Amino acid sequence: MNKASLERLRATSGVVPWRLRLAEFVESGRVEHFIVAVILINAVVLGFETSKSAMASCSSLLIAIDKACLVVFCLEIGARLLAYRWAFWRSGWNIFDFAVVAVALVPGAGAWAVLRSLRVLRVMRLLTVIPSLRKVVAAFLHAIPGLGGVLLLMSVFLYTSAVLAVNLFGQTFPQWFGSLGGALFSLFQILTLEGWADMAREVMTVYPWAPLFFVPFIIIATFTVLNLFIGIIVSTMQELATKPDSEESEAQTAEQILQRFAPDLKALLARIPSTKTQD
Repeated sequence: MNKASLERLRATSGVVPWRLRLAEFVESGRVEHFIVAVILINAVVLGFETSKSAMASCSSLLIAIDKACLVVFCLEIGARLLAYRWAFWRSGWNIFDFAVVAVALVPGAGAWAVLRSLRVLRVMRLLTVIPSLRKVVAAFLHAIPGLGGVLLLMSVFLYTSAVLAVNLFGQTFPQWFGSLGGALFSLFQILTLEGWADMAREVMTVYPWAPLFFVPFIIIATFTVLNLFIGIIVSTMQELATKPDSEESEAQTAEQILQRFAPDLKALLARIPSTKTQD
């Protein structure tokens, strides 16, 4: 999962052999597949725990499996900490794994009971295990700077439209446009195209010219701004899809450099003894 971290550990001088062997074991394909299987089993168990009938019939078994999965996750995180030590915290994915597992260890009583419910986030560990999912998350994070301008544009447009809607329809339809907050919520509902036609038809019974407000709003907010939002994400994903994974590419680049210059180094070393003999 963290091949680049393993390569950096191998290149670090003074690393005791058992740490290197432990890192190789944790990063092996067998362990990775085992962790994926445990995550999927844990996801199924967490789903069954939401069923009252399932908990009534086999609650002890479900709780035992859930605790066993948590033990496996703790052992994996502990092994990584022992192998990489402070280098473990250099990877954002490792920090995410640690936080998700740590939440599951929070006591389930008192004020901590709400945080205890966040143990379902353990399923999100699939993002750190499966490279294709990591690329999707990396693409979304990479697109955030570009999305900032779109979000700002959408916010300004929604705010302006909400103020206008309150002034136009607020007195007659206070349930939708009676306040700025209510108008923002109603316009967001219209933006998602959820029940907007019924709302617009009812407004049209009093204001026949209401389509002059709703139709341009839908065209600008839904068909233009949201598609621009989606387009930025798609273009970013296509851009990153042409590039190899950052962690894997670092290790591959080092290996390619060594393979490229290895023959020249061997030839140079072979000439050194002959030069001394001629002298």
